[in-house]
Amino acid sequence: MLDIIKAALLGIIEGITEFLPVSSTGHLILADQFIKLHQSTAFINMFNVTIQLGAILAVVIIYFHKLNPFSPRKTLAERQATWQIWGKVIFAVFPSVVVGLLLNDWMDAHLMNWVVVAITLILYGILFILVENHNATLTPTISTVPQISYRIAFLIGCFQLLSLVPGTSRSGATILGGIFLGASRLASTEFSFFLAIPTMFGATLLKLLKFFMHGGTLAGEEGLILLTGVVVSFVTAYIAIKALLDYVKTNSFKPFGWYRIILGIVVILYFLIA
Repeated sequence: MLDIIKAALLGIIEGITEFLPVSSTGHLILADQFIKLHQSTAFINMFNVTIQLGAILAVVIIYFHKLNPFSPRKTLAERQATWQIWGKVIFAVFPSVVVGLLLNDWMDAHLMNWVVVAITLILYGILFILVENHNATLTPTISTVPQISYRIAFLIGCFQLLSLVPGTSRSGATILGGIFLGASRLASTEFSFFLAIPTMFGATLLKLLKFFMHGGTLAGEEGLILLTGVVVSFVTAYIAIKALLDYVKTNSFKPFGWYRIILGIVVILYFLIA
């Protein structure tokens, strides 16, 4: 029962931080210092990735009509436009698929630690502030997702590569990339959400396959722990996405930058003193 409560707490952390530009993986690595599941290392590593499934489903539910090319309520032109969005998403995901498959094991072995998380939290916090300051007087050239070209989509996908390093934030890297390339905050945020669907489904599937191939099981308590984390992350992600969409319409990402910097400093101080 204690591990189920901990799974719910980790699900809340995942749901809140997955789509905010603050790094869900970084927060889960840090949370592990205080909310330790009494399970095998293999299960915990799989759990921290697989609970993203709940967050992905929240995106699917919120944007189901917009991303559904088969909707009978859409005109032929609208269905074609939806297919174009999916084409750009797949095009943008390609860099992460290639590099992620090649470096996934190496990243897990060498970069899943507090030092990397603290550095990337601070670094990208500074970048968010600098980019927002630079763009303060500029008018975005791209105001909606359909206006994102295949070239811009691919470049945003290249920014997503940065999120392979823990603490970077997948949403943070893609949103930052979109804004840097001339997209509005809302367009960058929505495209980041769309990129999350194939990216996170793929990462979850890969982690589950590795877990089962190495003899892992989800019998009994383990299955219930995972289910709890997924369900809670879905609910909290749904709320967080709605809140973020309202926020970016009239606000900048600078507060997230300052949050990242402060959290990175706190992490360094904690582990140096502990």
